[in-house]
Amino acid sequence: MIKANISTFAKKISSSATSENFSNLNFPIEILAGLTVALALVPEAIAFAFVAGVPPLTGLYAAFIVGLITALFGGRPGMISGATGALAVVMVSLVANHGIDYLFATVVLMGIIQILAGIFKLGKFIRMVPHPVMLGFVNGLAIVIGLAQLKQFQISNGSGKTVWMNGSELIITMSLVGLTMLTIWLTPKVIKSFPAPLAAIGITTAIVLIFDMPVLRVGDLADISGGLPSLYIPQVPLTWHTFEIITPYAIILAAIGLIESLLTLNLVGDITNKRGGASQECIAQGAANTVTGFFGGMGGCAMIGQSMINVKSGGKTRVSGVSSAIFLLIFILFASALIELIPLAALIGVMFMVVIGTFAWNSINILFRVPKSDALIIILVTAVTVVEDLAVAVVVGVIISALVYAWTTASRVHAVTRSSRTEEGAKVYEIEGPLFFGSATAFGELFDPANDPNMVIADFQKSRVVDQSALQAIEDIAEKYSKANKTIKLRHLSKDCHSLLAKSGQLIVDSDDDPDYGLAVDYNVKVGAFK
Repeated sequence: MIKANISTFAKKISSSATSENFSNLNFPIEILAGLTVALALVPEAIAFAFVAGVPPLTGLYAAFIVGLITALFGGRPGMISGATGALAVVMVSLVANHGIDYLFATVVLMGIIQILAGIFKLGKFIRMVPHPVMLGFVNGLAIVIGLAQLKQFQISNGSGKTVWMNGSELIITMSLVGLTMLTIWLTPKVIKSFPAPLAAIGITTAIVLIFDMPVLRVGDLADISGGLPSLYIPQVPLTWHTFEIITPYAIILAAIGLIESLLTLNLVGDITNKRGGASQECIAQGAANTVTGFFGGMGGCAMIGQSMINVKSGGKTRVSGVSSAIFLLIFILFASALIELIPLAALIGVMFMVVIGTFAWNSINILFRVPKSDALIIILVTAVTVVEDLAVAVVVGVIISALVYAWTTASRVHAVTRSSRTEEGAKVYEIEGPLFFGSATAFGELFDPANDPNMVIADFQKSRVVDQSALQAIEDIAEKYSKANKTIKLRHLSKDCHSLLAKSGQLIVDSDDDPDYGLAVDYNVKVGAFK
């Protein structure tokens, strides 16, 4: 199976590479789109690196390596990947408690898990995430990123303790943050072809340099070298204890990365009118993270914001993604000195605007217009995202949504009774609603073996037998009629229902109903199949 899936993936890679019609490509537009994305990636990669508690170059390396590999081999041309806040907030405790080498090892394991998810085609399950869960996911992500920025307002006092900024330092920092946010808001109104975050950082940095303002800068926190990423083996002991430390983080990071990547894949697909590629994207993301873990990168996934910038700038092929990664590497090699001059206040302002743009503000109004269960799911997923992490929040949201659906569906199961027109003296129960684990109990309560006639017919023309719980429910009710010396038969079973019951050994008569129910076949039920 694994060999076949790998072979299929290789064919997809080959076909996707040849499917790019280079004769019809607008290379200038694609390259310009890549340049725009690269310019916007620089401040975000640095900011997310600070969120994770790692050097800025770690975020830039991740943006370059992950961006390049996913652009070449990903499931959706036009998508942009790199270091993201969703992953960064999970990495904080790992880096703080165990160090950066454990992060690199975790990223490698994260990549392997994602590759396996792609091989086993688990990406298709993203379709099962309900929209209320998505709203809670997005809102929780925005809140987490916003809360992470508050740490940037803390400084170390003379005794080595961390305290909050105050006085003129706080005023200046807040003013610069406000200036950055205002610039990002105004820039698109003046010039739409230039990335607003970069313009804001440039203006704020220029003001700080001209007036020599006493504020923290990137260079004050970390020394940014401008070298090429080099092969680095994480310096962690190869022991079971190490595996126990990194595995929980790797699973969470892999899940979050794939969820965000596949959601972005669907979003870009809606814009470009393309579908599929989920499994290919999983493997590409995994390969990218495995590589970046061995080259000093913090790992990454698809970026919704940057992907939208790319697509709206005209980048719809792999050319724009590859060019953005190459431009980013050029920035790392030749512009590191400029990056060190960037004030932290500018990065905080960028991240606050990311928070504002990420939060689904329409969900506030939606809360009062959707069913109470959906509103509860939105709020719950948002809260779990903030308190725990995104992966747990999504899982919780999906489970609750499934339970709500099961309960709602189960409550609709009922039966209409009438006298049989084919069997004299027989009573017919016309079952309406699906018979599954949620409705099995209610199904049993529909019948009255004590008072029913000797012949009872359960008509499933408006119902479906779904799972083992349904089979057990049928057997239980048949046993009750058997003990009362009465007979129950099943009628109008669809082919899938007939197949399910026949496979379980519950049917004595092995024949199909007429597909158009021109002929109704009654099936006897034998008990004891599940005893």
